[in-house]
Order: sequence, then structure tokens, then C-alpha cells
Amino acid sequence: MLKQRVITALVLLAFLLPALFYREAWAFNALMLAFIAAGGWEWGRLNRLGMTASLALGAFTLLLCVASWLGGLLDQPSLRVWLPAGVAWVVVGAWLLRAGVAGWPQVPAPLRLAGGVLALWLTWLAVAQARVIGINFLLSVLVLVWVADIFAYFAGRAFGTRLVARKLAPAISPGKSWEGVMGGMAGVLILALVWAWADGHWAAPVRSFYSHLANGGTLLLVLVALGMAAMSVVGDLVESLIKRSVGAKDSSGLLPGHGGVLDRVDALLPTLPLAMMFYTLLT
Repeated sequence: MLKQRVITALVLLAFLLPALFYREAWAFNALMLAFIAAGGWEWGRLNRLGMTASLALGAFTLLLCVASWLGGLLDQPSLRVWLPAGVAWVVVGAWLLRAGVAGWPQVPAPLRLAGGVLALWLTWLAVAQARVIGINFLLSVLVLVWVADIFAYFAGRAFGTRLVARKLAPAISPGKSWEGVMGGMAGVLILALVWAWADGHWAAPVRSFYSHLANGGTLLLVLVALGMAAMSVVGDLVESLIKRSVGAKDSSGLLPGHGGVLDRVDALLPTLPLAMMFYTLLT
């Protein structure tokens, strides 16, 4: 399993890194289209559609993103898009977690399908607009999720249930602990403060997400960093909830050793739109 994970990660990086650091944004954004289309296909499978219908859903998701690109949306981050998207993720995410595994099948199938496609489209639009803003901005959001996950893992291993007796969400993801969440938040807070300082110290030509937040004051930077770390957990838990409700271990087997695309981007589904929401509010 470990060998598979490493090989898959190296293959992905061989495609992702050259596209990310290419001088123009289109290369990375085009590559992201493939991932989002795969995510649409996986979403169809998780909603018990057949192979043909799932492929059609992936194709529709792809066409929606391409239409947005051709329509010029990548150069126009709009508060009218990102404010409702960010608020919806907070409200709907909280409702889904409160409803639990048993609540997901009660959501009408057309609404589940439409909601998943909308979330995938917003994720692609957010990552594409972030890449247009600049590599430093995009990386600062992506690394936030990775740091939250890494710190949560090690904090959970070291302190799990020692500080808080009960697990975070045992019916959804038995391995997650409150100590892990707190560790992830601590890691993200450190990341945000250091990255904002580094941008100013080295006069970064493209400001990071954290520098934009720091313009509103240190308190804003701290509160948003902690909130973003929490929402990365929400994204992870929501996907776990959906998989558990349909009896799936992974969203697919597209990425050997890692599961599917949705398994890799679940924490980014809420955090990328929220990052764009704060960006549009502060610029």
C-alpha cells in the first residue's frame, strides 16, 4: 500500500508541478479540468448512478467549467459568487454533519446530484481564479489544507482522547479526535503568521492569502486561519459521511493507494471557495 501511495504521488507531482509553475495559468487550470471531471464521475457513482450516467455527469461538470472559462469568469472574482458560496458551505456543512449518516439518504437525489456538481464547479473556479491571481496565493491556500491534515494526524496520534474523552465524530469518522482538530488549527495558525511575515520580509510580488488577511489586522488573520482549518475538517467529514451512507470505502480507485479524486480534494471543497470569498471581501 505504501509503495502504491508513493508511486501515485510521484506520478501526480510529475504532472502537477510543471503545470503549476508554468509561466501562464492556463496549463494548470486545464489540468484541473481533468480532476474535476473525474470528481463528477465519482460523484455519480457515490449517488448510485450507472457507468454511463456517471460518465455523463462527469462530462457535464467538465463542460460547465469550460463554459465558465470561455465566458471570462477566471479574470473576474466576484463577491456575488463567493459570498453565497462561502456562506452555503458553512450552513450546509453544519446541517449535514448534524443530520449525520442517516440524514444523507433523506436528501432528494436530484438535489444531491446538483449540489455535488455545484460544489465541484465552484472548487474548479476557485482554484483557477487563485492561479490567475498568482502561484503564491494559490499555494498558500493549498498548503493550509495539507498542514491542517499533517498536524491533525500527529496531534491525534500523540494526544488522541487524552484531553477530550470522546471522539470528534465517531459515527462518521471514528479515527478523528478533538485533539487532532486542535493540532491542525495550531499548525495552520503558525503557517498563516509565518507566511504573512515572509511575504512582507521578502516583498513578495504576489501576496499570499494570509497577507490579504493581515491587511485587516492580526485578529482577522488569526480568526480566519482557525476557521479555515475547521472548514477543512468539515469538508473531510462531509465526504466521509456520504461514503459511509452508501457503504463505500473510497470515492473510486482512480488513484492507487489514495482512493479517488474526491478523497484527495474533500478538504479543499469548502476551503477554496472560502478563500476566494475573503479575497473578494478584502480587495
